Amino acid sequence: MHALNKTIQVQDLGTKDYKETWDFQEELFKEILDTKIRNRREDANLETSNHFLFVEHPHVYTLGKSGDISNLLLDEAQLTAKGATFYKINRGGDITYHGPGQIVGYPILDLENFFTDIHKYLRLLEEMIILTLAEYGLKADRSEGETGVWLDVGTPFARKICAMGVRASRWVTMHGYALNVNADLGYFDNIIPCGIRGKAVTSLQVELGKTHVDENEVKEKLLRHFKTLFEAELKMQS
Repeated sequence: MHALNKTIQVQDLGTKDYKETWDFQEELFKEILDTKIRNRREDANLETSNHFLFVEHPHVYTLGKSGDISNLLLDEAQLTAKGATFYKINRGGDITYHGPGQIVGYPILDLENFFTDIHKYLRLLEEMIILTLAEYGLKADRSEGETGVWLDVGTPFARKICAMGVRASRWVTMHGYALNVNADLGYFDNIIPCGIRGKAVTSLQVELGKTHVDENEVKEKLLRHFKTLFEAELKMQS
């Protein structure tokens, strides 16, 4: 066992390249795993750290471990023409898009500081999004058998507003969620999002009929719900 640490270091990375951010996640992830291994081998009782990264990526498509490359509808030349990049990565899930106007959150947590239940972890991340959207007057839901957060579930108008894909090893998490706030939804036309045909995507901006939604305000709401749901202390880092 190790001393429990419910403090989460929160960092807003601003706009950052996908690969650079992924490398940074891997660094933090490895640091936590190394501490856990040391605790187990040496009975060191060291605290493990927890992190929550906000980031906005330039246009990029990422394909999860179980994903099918045919769900990307562009070749290399077309990707370049659209100013987008592509990466095959080590999270669950199929293909997704990240880009400007999207709030991406990467919690890198040692779940042993909170609870050891990946299913619960995913449900709480979804709940954080659902509660945040409710503050904007939107009724969002989970969709049976499909991760992420949706509007008008179970109707022909079902549309996804937030994608989710995580990786966990020894109860340490990485990757996370992508909430469409002011995103250019046209970029989703170049993929079969999450491998699901015929499902629409939407954004907070579209749903509210606004020209722009304050992303900092959305982040504040997300963090407030995250803190409550995980019964955590948040420490903002510059």
